[in-house]
Amino acid sequence: MKTRLKKHLPNAITCANLFSGCIGIVFAFQGNLIAAAYAIFLSAIFDFFDGLASRVLKSFSGIGKDLDSLADMVSFGVLPAVIMYQLLLQAHQIDTVSTYLNFIAFLIPVFSALRLAKFNVDTRQAENFIGLPTPANAILIASFPLIIDHHNRYYTPYLLNPYILSVFIIIMCSLLVVEMPMMSLKFKNKDFNENIFRYLLLLFSAILILFFKFAAVPVIIFIYVTLSIIQFKFTSVSIMSGTPKDVKNHS
Repeated sequence: MKTRLKKHLPNAITCANLFSGCIGIVFAFQGNLIAAAYAIFLSAIFDFFDGLASRVLKSFSGIGKDLDSLADMVSFGVLPAVIMYQLLLQAHQIDTVSTYLNFIAFLIPVFSALRLAKFNVDTRQAENFIGLPTPANAILIASFPLIIDHHNRYYTPYLLNPYILSVFIIIMCSLLVVEMPMMSLKFKNKDFNENIFRYLLLLFSAILILFFKFAAVPVIIFIYVTLSIIQFKFTSVSIMSGTPKDVKNHS
């Protein structure tokens, strides 16, 4: 019984990630972007715990790796694209532009698929990542409807501007596949010097969320990218050389 639980628990959590993403897509197409955004956050929680469970239980498998990528493709590729598509539709009502511009949102799952496929075969991504992880991109997009809902007066002119959204999509798609090291939040030990950038990110995130709530998410992602660049520029960590990686990880 324990052996079967050890074998199947990580994949069961991954399936919960996928289920949450599917439900979120339904909400997004119904125009309930708040519920869709929360579905992404829930999927991100499941995505974190399936990797944690596989490491704690030492349960790694090829099926688990592929299932994880398939679930992430739905939850962090398709779902954020549908949310962005709906935001572009709302922006279209404010600023009349070609309706074909709305379809730029579906570059997100295209580049997410490239990101995930690359992750599965790239042995350099053992301790850290190359390119922005798909959950980070999805969480950033999920924050937009929540920011609009909670801080409507201040951010709506920017978050419902079709040109700003289009440029944002192009930038984020580029970050997904760019050859740039990004740090992982996986702590192998509690050594402060080895994890100083992770601790700084968690500290800044806690403070920003406390004061700005959902509006803090874009700033946190910016800090994450900035700290990643600093870490790999000024430390001896070298992800680009290539090392073996666990079968299951966050992507």
